[in-house]
Amino acid sequence: MKPARLLLLLSGCALLLLAPAVRGCGPGRVVGSRRRPPRKLIPLAYKQFSPNVPEKTLGASGRYEGKIARPSERFKELTPNYNPDIIFKDEENTGADRLMTQRCKDRLNSLAISVMNQWPGVKLRVTEGWDEDGHHSEESLHYEGRAVDITTSDRDRNKYGMLARLAVEAGFDWVYYESKAHIHCSVKSEHSAAAKTGGCFPSRALVTLEGGAKMPLWALQPGQRVLAMDEQGRATYSEFLAFLDKVSSARTTFHVIETWEPLRQLALTAAHLLFVGENATAPVRATFASRVRPGHYVLVAEGEGLRLARVAGVSRRTDVGVYAPLTRHGTLVVDEVVASCFALVQDQGLAQLAFWPLRLYHSLVGGHRTQPEGMHWYSALLYRLGRLLLATDSFHPLATAPL
Repeated sequence: MKPARLLLLLSGCALLLLAPAVRGCGPGRVVGSRRRPPRKLIPLAYKQFSPNVPEKTLGASGRYEGKIARPSERFKELTPNYNPDIIFKDEENTGADRLMTQRCKDRLNSLAISVMNQWPGVKLRVTEGWDEDGHHSEESLHYEGRAVDITTSDRDRNKYGMLARLAVEAGFDWVYYESKAHIHCSVKSEHSAAAKTGGCFPSRALVTLEGGAKMPLWALQPGQRVLAMDEQGRATYSEFLAFLDKVSSARTTFHVIETWEPLRQLALTAAHLLFVGENATAPVRATFASRVRPGHYVLVAEGEGLRLARVAGVSRRTDVGVYAPLTRHGTLVVDEVVASCFALVQDQGLAQLAFWPLRLYHSLVGGHRTQPEGMHWYSALLYRLGRLLLATDSFHPLATAPL
């Protein structure tokens, strides 16, 4: 089956599922219906790990990206955790065990709440966090602040199997009942986690409203019209429909594309699509941000129109917030650079086709309700259906973990 027909079928499946999914966003349980009993949690067995794949594979916490040292540029990716509900052993007396990536911190704080709920009076205890002294094996995720070793504050080893299960439920990307003395937990890098959710921009990125005013991307409301690009490559104003993903507090690693003549700077995640030409005369094509190189050309806004600008540099930086806006045209201008609304699959036309049911839904019923944080249910649905129907090489490499 040709890719276009396949995604058309995917869109049709999504449309059929649209109504029940929307009902799932309703007021909640019907009066008189039976409440489901709480799901029974099963402790992990000694030496068991979840998911059942090696730690540094895409299905778990992903590849090792290199040791972080205090003088290095990447040290700013680590953030201290001063949660009073967590006990940090800190045997080095340097505060290193408190340093971790934001993703690891969020999962650890969530686990701390679960521990107190499971065992009143007991707290979560961290025995090992970020390692700057080389005490772990080669390419350990402890060196990146992406791994912690944990126990309970009472050091009751009979609790450790359930502690591991609670860590899985808290969202750690890999949990291992490694020894009788502790549980090992790790997370994806901020970079690969962002790619997994799709394509996003940081919260401070600016869009241009109809009339010329600038607005932070996070503040967009459905129905507002923003500067974008139409199918013929011309500047236009397109209706903002919804966020395909939004997490206001997440710290994420973004690719930063810088141009000169004119000067522009755009930050976006690795799997997001940009319109890129290999030289000044080559046609522009939707390309993953991670594949943009100095010397390439991208489309930028200037005056009343769009023009090509040469990429002068590509770098990475950590920023706060991840927002993935969807417009009716499937494009928008962010920080004066033309970008796609889509990610993960490197085909703008097929992505626009796949989101046709969502655009139709907004045309029929509107979308002016408050949108919760997290990935939009339709994006998640398309991703799962696409993973079932499309070849693995159709996706960005960071988005090919097993379902």
